[in-house]
Amino acid sequence: MLYAIIAQDTPNSLENRLSNRPAHLERLQLLQQEGRLILAGPHPAIDSEDPGQDGFSGSLIVAEFESLDAAQAWANDDPFVKTGVYEKVTVKPFKKVLP
Repeated sequence: MLYAIIAQDTPNSLENRLSNRPAHLERLQLLQQEGRLILAGPHPAIDSEDPGQDGFSGSLIVAEFESLDAAQAWANDDPFVKTGVYEKVTVKPFKKVLP
């Protein structure tokens, strides 16, 4: 089943986010190689593709997992969680309708 992982960044976490981004992306690339990643990306803190020093307010990941518990465990093990980039992470079942 698909699950949405909705994360909210800790205020002023841009430097921490950038330094931990390679490890974060490595895990996402593994999901992609396994054919389980539907989409992933950050929420810019301002209305811009490149928010610069304004940074990001969070992230959205939609991926396939065996269960809600498996999705939550995967999210909890993310480098952005472990290093405090994310202040809050919500994991919910997701039903893709379109496209």
